[in-house]
Amino acid sequence: MTQGNDTKVADFYLLGFGVQHDTQCVLFIVFLIIYVTSIVGNIGMILLINTNSRLQTPMYFFLQHLAFVDICYTSAITPKMLQSFMVEECSISYTGCVMQLLVYATFATSDCYLLAVMAVDRYVAICKPLRYPIIMSRQICIQLVALSYLMGSINSSVHTGFTFSLSYCNSKHINHFFCDVVPIITLSCSNININIMLLMVFVGFNLTFTVLVIIFSYIYIMAAILKMSSTAGRKKTFSTCASHLTAVTIFYGTLAYMYLQPHSDNSEENMKVASVFYGIVIPMLNPLIYSLRNKEVKEGFKVMSRKFLRLDAKP
Repeated sequence: MTQGNDTKVADFYLLGFGVQHDTQCVLFIVFLIIYVTSIVGNIGMILLINTNSRLQTPMYFFLQHLAFVDICYTSAITPKMLQSFMVEECSISYTGCVMQLLVYATFATSDCYLLAVMAVDRYVAICKPLRYPIIMSRQICIQLVALSYLMGSINSSVHTGFTFSLSYCNSKHINHFFCDVVPIITLSCSNININIMLLMVFVGFNLTFTVLVIIFSYIYIMAAILKMSSTAGRKKTFSTCASHLTAVTIFYGTLAYMYLQPHSDNSEENMKVASVFYGIVIPMLNPLIYSLRNKEVKEGFKVMSRKFLRLDAKP
């Protein structure tokens, strides 16, 4: 990576949101609360699943990894964004920018595949209940999670490698609050056609594949639910999917807004807003969605709370 006459770029500068100082203070407090809530909520979800014997099922095994992924990719971008509200010029080193993009892209992509895996899990549980323990065995669950991380690593490695193989001689100011592919490659003085093609192919494949898996899983799930004669049975069965369906709708709705909006003068600012929701707000919402809409999780939190209260009450 070079600048001008092969002088290596030492760092970049993140432009952030470009708001007034008073607004920056408010945004810092808001996003700090969101970030802390996200970390506490997801860590709480992981601890709850690990300590509650009733939650040792494939669905909660995947949910535990979803919480871990949410912690990782929001932690890759949020601390630097919070710093940008406190300093006049927020710089990030070349190595830091590489690592931020690598970590964020890995876990954001893994999130897509985990949501697809969770949809398949719900399909097997509802449509093939007698064979569920065999199909969704511990070994298969581990392999599916490993595949999710592998796909995230491949996607991230390709984009990071090609992004930072370009020459940068126009500017070091990234018009974003973190190192993302598009804002970085637009600074390059190299030909970026290959980078744009790779972005379209990989993002297109990952989104199309995972969305189709989710759609077809829920088509079969809805067909199975409609065949049930009992209204109470239909309601109970659908309630087991409600949390996942809510999380999927919010997640892919935000991605659709990010990638399907027409280009305009405000598209870069709209992308920043969508990135905030996708990378910072959604990781906070996921534990809330699964705790508020899931009876087993709510009961698990009550049991865990009672245990802590008993420990505090002991002399």
